[in-house]
Amino acid sequence: MAEVGAVTARERPDVALVGLGLWSEHALDLIGEIVREAACPVIALLSAEDPAYVRQAAKRGIFAYILNDDPQGLASAIDITLQRFAEYQSLQGAFGRRAAIEQAKGILMASQGVNADGAFELLREHSQRTGRKLAEVADSVVESHLLLAAPPGDPGTRPGSRPRRKRTEP
Repeated sequence: MAEVGAVTARERPDVALVGLGLWSEHALDLIGEIVREAACPVIALLSAEDPAYVRQAAKRGIFAYILNDDPQGLASAIDITLQRFAEYQSLQGAFGRRAAIEQAKGILMASQGVNADGAFELLREHSQRTGRKLAEVADSVVESHLLLAAPPGDPGTRPGSRPRRKRTEP
């Protein structure tokens, strides 16, 4: 079980099928590990209806469940799961882009002394001027800010740089 997440991540299947087997806690642990480590949806295969198990599997991240004796149901479940997983990934990407834009706005508000609308306008104008997507511009602002920020406790250095030398007058 310790390797299932890493193997799934390495093999990159479109969907993972996990059977209940003899021990439901083991199957639940497998589901949890696959969901944590791999970027694929999980479908639980059951030999009989088990609402309590389905609830627990849903908490671990399954996208669907199907009874083993229904091959047509499995094909439909896979199709629907892949569709819903694509929508889920799209939403995750949108949330990530939104978070980067909000973070960049905060950086610009602090550094440029503008309000939220002004910061967004700066991002938008730069995006249009350079032909880059707004989220890419926001990522660049955040990355630049992180590179220029001094590490705690040593305001004279940046990550990966040499310490500043004191300037001496000739």
